[in-house]
Amino acid sequence: MSILQALASHYDRLISKGDAPDYGYSQERISFALVLSPEGVVVDVVDWRDSSVRTPRPRLFEVPSPVPRTSAVASNYLWDKSAYVLGMKLDRDTGDPIPADREHEAFKSFHDHLLTDATDDGLKALRAFLGGWCASRHATLPHAGDLLDANIVFRLDGERRLIHHRPAARRIWRDHLASLDSRSEVCLVSGESAPIERLHPKVKGVAGAQSSGAAIVSFNLDAFTSYGKEQGANAPVSKRAAFAYTAALNSLLTADRSRRIRVGDATTVFWAEARADETAASKAEDLFSMLAEPPTDEGEAAKVRDRLESVAAGRPIEEIAPEVNQHTRFYVLGLSPNAARLSIRFWFEDAIGTIARRIGEHWKDLRLDPVPWVTAPAAWRVLYETAVQRKSENISPTLGGALMRAILTGSRYPQSLLAAVIMRLRADGVVSGVRAAIAKACVRRAERLSNPNNMEDRLVSLDRHSHNAAYNLGRLFAAYAYAEKSIADRNATIRDKYAGSASATPRRVFPMLMRGYEHNRATLAKTSDGQKKSAGRRADREIGQILERLPGSGDLPATLPLEDQARFFVGYYHQETAFYTKAAPEAHQREPVNSEE
Repeated sequence: MSILQALASHYDRLISKGDAPDYGYSQERISFALVLSPEGVVVDVVDWRDSSVRTPRPRLFEVPSPVPRTSAVASNYLWDKSAYVLGMKLDRDTGDPIPADREHEAFKSFHDHLLTDATDDGLKALRAFLGGWCASRHATLPHAGDLLDANIVFRLDGERRLIHHRPAARRIWRDHLASLDSRSEVCLVSGESAPIERLHPKVKGVAGAQSSGAAIVSFNLDAFTSYGKEQGANAPVSKRAAFAYTAALNSLLTADRSRRIRVGDATTVFWAEARADETAASKAEDLFSMLAEPPTDEGEAAKVRDRLESVAAGRPIEEIAPEVNQHTRFYVLGLSPNAARLSIRFWFEDAIGTIARRIGEHWKDLRLDPVPWVTAPAAWRVLYETAVQRKSENISPTLGGALMRAILTGSRYPQSLLAAVIMRLRADGVVSGVRAAIAKACVRRAERLSNPNNMEDRLVSLDRHSHNAAYNLGRLFAAYAYAEKSIADRNATIRDKYAGSASATPRRVFPMLMRGYEHNRATLAKTSDGQKKSAGRRADREIGQILERLPGSGDLPATLPLEDQARFFVGYYHQETAFYTKAAPEAHQREPVNSEE
């Protein structure tokens, strides 16, 4: 199923639950309501902004869909900005109110045309207001300053419902939309012959995109046209289908965070198909949300970890989450800003059982002992470890989509992910547990996919029997760093100075590190501090054991490829944590860690 078809189908589900606007309506940010008397006099101005925050902000209300406009003057139906409703707007240069005659006249003309024969009391009051309103009265209204450039709706005095919700108003709007229908063509979404949308509605809520909204489907240059067709005629989508897919997407983007997450620069939304069972669809969405972005509460995080491990071990989803039907169809869509348009970073559809199993495999590939986190790292946290100073703006714009595709499809992690993590490890020498886990996951997944029979993950915990030179070199480097730190804290340690070069060109660096260690060893042997002497003996035992598994200094690898650099840093992490762990809990450890103090 295509993206637009899946979204249009989801719109039907939202409509059945009352979570999406009807055709011709949308959720827009409204700040004020003008309360009109039957004679069209403004008797009050109701402030509908959210005042629970420091700066009051508009609330979302269902209103007739806005007209697409950039610099053109075009009126909305029964609501609009102050320039159209009141004939006053804010001067961006001076901050003073100025007249907006063209906009207000367009608003009056549009409603005079549509409401000529209206007999409804609310619509008659609106016509009377427009006939008698003078822009100079703006200053006398309550909230006069805040009204400028705000979106305004209308309400009849003594009633709670808005004028545009009155049955007569809705009927007029429906007839007006029908009158705009163009010639019919076969819709690419529904497959039916229907009037085609020339300009698709905009999508709002994508992080980094224009606040006024951006388009997924648009044609605005000659280079985008073919066979003389203009704009939407190049890819015919019916008006109702265009409205349905954008309404569904806007609903997903503006709903609470339970149906959307952020992965790099991509705002990611997800939903389940609910043709047979709404409850099963909702539970599937809850499960995906929990697995893709685990909770921070330690107790809940432990439950999620158990579920992830069970799914990855091959247990059926119904056994782990009985309320979820593993065959429920599931969709994941990642959107990124691209000027006035939206880029599709990734699009994925499969059964929720398959997706859950692949997320479990992702967690299993990341597994590292000792566990370096309380909560399993969400995809966004993984990406932060690849960025300079761990800032989101420094994350590669294409890496988020590539990572999510690897997680959801079970394919190899992007090589750029491993390269970015190794680059950060070499640049700042901070061998955090999350970084080591990412490096380990990239190596382990590549091993597992290239040899499906290789079931043993030897990189989970400290492996004193490993014969891999890169892994043992990482352990050796950690032992040298431990011995140095046992003497005294230094401003610039060997980890700060040599972590990058030791992981890339060991033959050039390790002979020098060995000479430095011999000096530290002699210092620790002479010290009268019992704790330091014990640390020196512990480091010496580990170094002796590691050197037995390495060739001579002249036979060390001249360079290490990227995958072996990953093994180097995993070995470093394992050995360093072993030095500072009294009783190592590693399930895969083949020898107990000597905990002599």
